Amino acid sequence: MRLLVADDTRDLNRALQAILEQNGYEVVPAYDGQEALDLVMSQSFDAIILDIMMPKVDGLTVLRTLREEGDEVPVLLLTARAEIDDRVCGLDAGANDYLVKPFAAKELLARIRVLTRTSPGAVRSPPSFGDLAVDEENSRLTCGGDSVSLTATELRIMRLLVERGDGLTTVEQIRRDVWGLLSDTEQSAVWVNVSNLRKKLRRVGSRVRIAAARGLGYRLELADE
Repeated sequence: MRLLVADDTRDLNRALQAILEQNGYEVVPAYDGQEALDLVMSQSFDAIILDIMMPKVDGLTVLRTLREEGDEVPVLLLTARAEIDDRVCGLDAGANDYLVKPFAAKELLARIRVLTRTSPGAVRSPPSFGDLAVDEENSRLTCGGDSVSLTATELRIMRLLVERGDGLTTVEQIRRDVWGLLSDTEQSAVWVNVSNLRKKLRRVGSRVRIAAARGLGYRLELADE
């Protein structure tokens, strides 16, 4: 289960990541509101933990933007404000729940379980595009009755591409989400892994192709019958 944690206090963000990952969640961090918006627009999440007071774009604006776009992903707001009016404002903006700092880890986990109505590791449909599915549990690409194994890096890249489908996934998005924000990974590493993925798509006989947008990134497309 993938969660976005958006909080500009880096120590708290890292602590939340550690707590959630220890309890079986996959966590993607964001450190300001604009980064949170960019991530939600380009990836899918099962729930979002969203701080209200953030630079660039505040949490309430992020939340209102998501709801205006029709995104109903469950959102848990974090804030240091305990006043009733502040809580009502957050709920009116579209939040599903509200947690006041400081809070206990057990309460945070309980709130997330309620939001998602399930537990970490619950079965969900594998990411798919066209005739292709990504088996994340076994690190494999499947097409019909055929499948091929993926390296950890190939799995992360393929999941990003499938999540965006025929929308553009930039090289910078791949570098950031696969190797990390501060990584000095060369662009050639992206090319090598994409090349390997293309070979594996052909190996399983998929109609899905990884198309390059020169100088920008990649998108998926379906080859003609």
